[in-house]
Order: sequence, then structure tokens, then C-alpha cells
Amino acid sequence: MTAKRGRPRNIETQNSILSSSYDLLLEKGFGAITVEKIAERAGVSKATIYKWWPNKSAVVMDGFLSAASARLPVPDTGSVFNDVLIHATNLVRFLTSREGKIITELIGEGQFDLGLAEAYRTRYFNPRRLEARDLLEQGAQRGELRENLDIELSIDLIYGPIFYRLLLTGEKLDDAYVQCLVTTAFEGIKSDVKEKRGCLQGE
Repeated sequence: MTAKRGRPRNIETQNSILSSSYDLLLEKGFGAITVEKIAERAGVSKATIYKWWPNKSAVVMDGFLSAASARLPVPDTGSVFNDVLIHATNLVRFLTSREGKIITELIGEGQFDLGLAEAYRTRYFNPRRLEARDLLEQGAQRGELRENLDIELSIDLIYGPIFYRLLLTGEKLDDAYVQCLVTTAFEGIKSDVKEKRGCLQGE
């Protein structure tokens, strides 16, 4: 006898839970959120939330991502430089927006909450890194980048300084900085070393 499959997720209820968790994140901050408060805001039981998410961190991250995902489309211009520049610029614009600043809070909270740290790595940062890897791999396949390029190191080279400024130095993050950053990085990873681009901020 074939076992019955579990009931599919109730999309309306799920969306209500995600929306409620995101609203609470904006209003109260991660530390003040509880599963009880999410359930109360969404008009559901805690058991309903735990059917679909293992803990508070997971539902809060999914709520954040469901609201934020449309802000970070993956470009496809046919040029690896332009694709990475657009991708990195969109990322910085988001990270410095009201919604994006939540990421800074979540990273801080994640130093004390291993479940949250795992959630934002797997649900937010790993997908962004995969997008960057795909863009660079496509550029390498088109012959735009150096042969035998270390893709993972190149991602660190381009995107690492963004988070260094965001989380440590507090220095300005804007389109001009991203333009200079990506341009400088590409001087080392592009296949045509003769081609030069200017990179003076404020030009």
C-alpha cells in the first residue's frame, strides 16, 4: 500500500508567515523576534511555523530573502566586466539601503547564534557567491579572462573589499568605489593585459 504524501504547503499561509517575520525584522530587529511573535503576527500557531522551518533563524532569513530577492537580478550583457560591475554595484546599492543594512545586523547576531550564521551563509551569501562564480566562469569560457584563473580567489578579490568596508572600516560604499574596485581587479584577471581602464575615484 502506497504511503500518503504530506499535504503541500499552504502558500497563502506561508507568505503570511514570511511577510510577518520580515515586518518584525524591520520593526524590532533580529534579537527581539521570537517564533511566538511571528506566529501571533501571522495569525498561525507555532506548530505551523515549525512544520516548514526548523528555527527562528531559518524563517527570518527566508522572510528577508523573499522580500529582497527582486533587488538583485543577475545581469547577462555578454561582457564579463560589465556583468560583474552591474552585479557588484547592485549588491552595494542593496547592502547600503534600509533593507540591506539588516544584513549587517544579522552578521553581528550570527557571531553568537550559530543557527543564524548558517542560515545567512546558506540562504544569502552562498547564492550571491554562486552568481559571481557563474559570471566569471562564463567570461572565462568566452576567453575574456586569463587562462587557469583561480575563480574562487577572484571572487574574494572583487567582493571581499565591499564587506571589509561595510563591516569594518565604515568607509564610503558607492557606485564610484565599485567602478574603481572592479576595474582594478580586472587589470589582474582579464586576458588582454594591454587594455587599460582608468580608475581614479571622482573622475
